[in-house]
Amino acid sequence: MKVLSPLLYTLCLGLAAPTAALAADASDAPAADWPQTLVERLEALDAKSPGTLGVYVKHLADGREMLYAADRPWYLSSTVKVPIAIAVLEAVDDGKLTLDQEITLEANDKIDGAGDVVWQEVGSTHTIDDMLEAMLMQSDNTAANVLIRTLGEDTLNRRARDYMGRRGVNELTTFTQIRRDIYGELHPDAARLTNEQLVEVAGANIGPARVQAFSRIAEIDSDALQAKTMDEAYARYYAKGLNMAKLQAYGDMLEKLVEGDLLSDESQAKLFEYMKLGVETNYRVQAGLPKGTPFIHKTGTQYEQACHAGVIRPEDGGAQAIIVAACAEGLDEAKEAGTLLESVGKQVAETLLPSAS
Repeated sequence: MKVLSPLLYTLCLGLAAPTAALAADASDAPAADWPQTLVERLEALDAKSPGTLGVYVKHLADGREMLYAADRPWYLSSTVKVPIAIAVLEAVDDGKLTLDQEITLEANDKIDGAGDVVWQEVGSTHTIDDMLEAMLMQSDNTAANVLIRTLGEDTLNRRARDYMGRRGVNELTTFTQIRRDIYGELHPDAARLTNEQLVEVAGANIGPARVQAFSRIAEIDSDALQAKTMDEAYARYYAKGLNMAKLQAYGDMLEKLVEGDLLSDESQAKLFEYMKLGVETNYRVQAGLPKGTPFIHKTGTQYEQACHAGVIRPEDGGAQAIIVAACAEGLDEAKEAGTLLESVGKQVAETLLPSAS
């Protein structure tokens, strides 16, 4: 339980878009006071839930938005893969890359996480399209590393700032660098571990076993560790602000995406497919939405951090789209986060999809 500061949320009411509003089905239009209603519901939900919640919602048809702790940076975890994908597809649209272009897997690409690209042979070739699908559909970190290397970190960061604003997103790094930075809080010699060794360290459970595995593989005496627990290592890492963005800024990026401002129609359709349009996952925010609700989305998970961001009804240039970006921190990133973010989805549905819910 926690007492919520009244400064934790902000309501922003924009001018309605007249043409979109006229086109909307009146039975599906939310109440005029939906931002205030949703804030009150989220405040009650946050107060009784573990950890801390942040949510950004925007209804594109009426132009209004709601910010609940959404104007501060949140750790993106794997939701960062959406701006990576947009940047890659933008390069495809610009003729700098092609979807069938083959990339050779390098040892430095391999890192732990979901998916099976990490277990492919060094020197094996994979198309950019294959890596995009693996990165988004399986949330494969090694595929993300391949795409970041192909695109270039400087290019990724420049484009992410274009999408989210210079003050909206912090520095983005590879997933390998994330691991080095976290383990580097245990000891600076993490910088000399190979990717294969980093994968081996991650094979140990996240608690004391992970610290012991790091000490053994890095050949460091436990007395020499600068942080003694993974809790401490992660806390120090998160405090640096890397791979973070404001939820409002992330939502701005999603708005530009569905309105067709970032990608060609073909590339947008490709991204919508890989962001699981038409796929029911029954997970986090989507589990709280009415069955069959069109939703493009990406989840993200790291130690005591979880996010789910996407767009409800993204078709037709976003005419009836609802942007949702939600993150939680300081809680179990699996079960507790899943329950909390599902509840966020339910509150969004009840407030903004009255005819569906």
